[in-house]
Amino acid sequence: MGIMQIFTLLGALGMFLYGMNLMSSGLQKAAGDRLRGFLSAMTSNPFKGVMTGLGITSIIQSSSATTVMVVSFVNAGLLTLTQAIGVIMGANIGTTVTAWMVSWLGFKADISILAVPMMLFGFLFSNSKKDNRKNIGELIVGFSLLFLGLSFMKESVPDLRQTPEVLEFVTSWAAHGFGSVLLFLAFGTVLTLVLQSSSATMAITLIMLSMGWIPFDMACAMVLGENIGTTITANIAASVGNTQAKRAAMSHTIFNVFGVMWALALFRPFLALVGYITENLFGLPNPAAEGFSVTDSNTVEGTAALYGLSMLHTLFNTINTLLLVWFTKLIAKAVSYIIRTPENQEKEVFKLKYISAGPLATPELSVEQAFEEIIHFAQISKTGAGYAKEAVNEADSDKFEGLREKLVKYEEISDRIEYEIAAFLNGVSAEEISESTSLKIKAMYKIIGELESLGDSGDTISRILSRKNIHKKHFDAESIKNLNAMADAVSTAYDVMIENLAAAHKGELVDITKAYNAEERINTLRNNFRDAVIEEIDNGGKNYQTSVYYMDIMNTYERMGDYMINVSQDLERGFVHK
Repeated sequence: MGIMQIFTLLGALGMFLYGMNLMSSGLQKAAGDRLRGFLSAMTSNPFKGVMTGLGITSIIQSSSATTVMVVSFVNAGLLTLTQAIGVIMGANIGTTVTAWMVSWLGFKADISILAVPMMLFGFLFSNSKKDNRKNIGELIVGFSLLFLGLSFMKESVPDLRQTPEVLEFVTSWAAHGFGSVLLFLAFGTVLTLVLQSSSATMAITLIMLSMGWIPFDMACAMVLGENIGTTITANIAASVGNTQAKRAAMSHTIFNVFGVMWALALFRPFLALVGYITENLFGLPNPAAEGFSVTDSNTVEGTAALYGLSMLHTLFNTINTLLLVWFTKLIAKAVSYIIRTPENQEKEVFKLKYISAGPLATPELSVEQAFEEIIHFAQISKTGAGYAKEAVNEADSDKFEGLREKLVKYEEISDRIEYEIAAFLNGVSAEEISESTSLKIKAMYKIIGELESLGDSGDTISRILSRKNIHKKHFDAESIKNLNAMADAVSTAYDVMIENLAAAHKGELVDITKAYNAEERINTLRNNFRDAVIEEIDNGGKNYQTSVYYMDIMNTYERMGDYMINVSQDLERGFVHK
């Protein structure tokens, strides 16, 4: 096998993988947030979860994308652990569609003949000004590259029949009974870990089988190994997520490993069942029969082997799901026992809630995640403002110190959340994004900056109050009443801002009149209270230094109103289609 042949083979594999990713990405973009809504809505019981996972994975042709999405939603609290387990089970069945597609279109129908002409249509669609047509173009190009890559792989793989000594060496690996089964199972696992795509490993297995390199039973062992290797993707995604996300990923591993264990224990009877179904369903020779061999995918035996391997893949995941779907709650308990809740749970409360499991497969879905995180950020900011109001009213020095520490902590939390969302958006921006998505991301950068400034404001109020206490100054009842009125106006503005954020997220934001009214209310109160305190200072009724602290807090509240109206204006510019 020459150097050029090796590079051609590797390049063909790369084309196959790139085509698979491009096709999956195009499908997900075309589906948009409808995919996300479908996933979160259709999981009320384990069986619906299974059907949801099956349907989504069959459509987007990537169980990895589905499981990463599920881990993200568990991390966000949109799915419970039990619901997630059902979806992951369904995703395992859905991914078997790829094997059938490759077996039929890639080997028997040889759709690669149409792949190049199809790329013309893909190119034309991708140059459309409409985002949806661009996504369809990406899907077509990805579909074409997938089957072109598969065709090049088949052509660049050497025919070992021309070198009998090499063929004998390869086939000797299959001559060690059950030891060979374990060997090929390990090979399938490692290959999937390296390629990060069970679909690519499945395609390679089908090629090796169709070329007569390995017998049918060893190809089946590789497929079982692929089911273990594919779980690594979800575990990588969950490694930076919260406890529930890690548990969802672990449940995927437990599910597949258990399935491989029973399939190994019943390996020969299971293969016999696969052979019987293939023989009777398609009218082909039994691929599991003794003495069965494959020399070419274009022969009847070749067809039987390809269909038999695809049948094993489908049957394995279907039986495994039917066995374990009754025990989803038990699996949830098991992974909860294996992955314990951290003792210091408070730290986890303030981790990113929606995006800490990593970006989803497409920018559009990732923007949805980031926006949910921004709404969560706004809610955290409002909680901090509540502590600021408590600090203004607190006369006890020890209790005030406790509130001051909370406000300092919330300021640090705001800084961290702003940084992490910005880093996430940087990653999304690096991808190919539509113009509308670009406008949204620009608006989101500005919004998180305003929210971070709101977080700073609580700490600013705590420092003003600390200076007041150090100088042993006290606000009278009238001043406290006025400060509470400002705090309540700011709280109302928070509610309006969060309402606008939620409406923009749903695509229902029409105007921001209520936000302008809330901000005007804050400005009017600040102006009235400022004029009144200046008049009292002139008349000698107020201590000047105390009044300075009083007005500093008033001005901080007024600036908070400015930050919040800026958020609503950014939403109007980036999310309202006029």
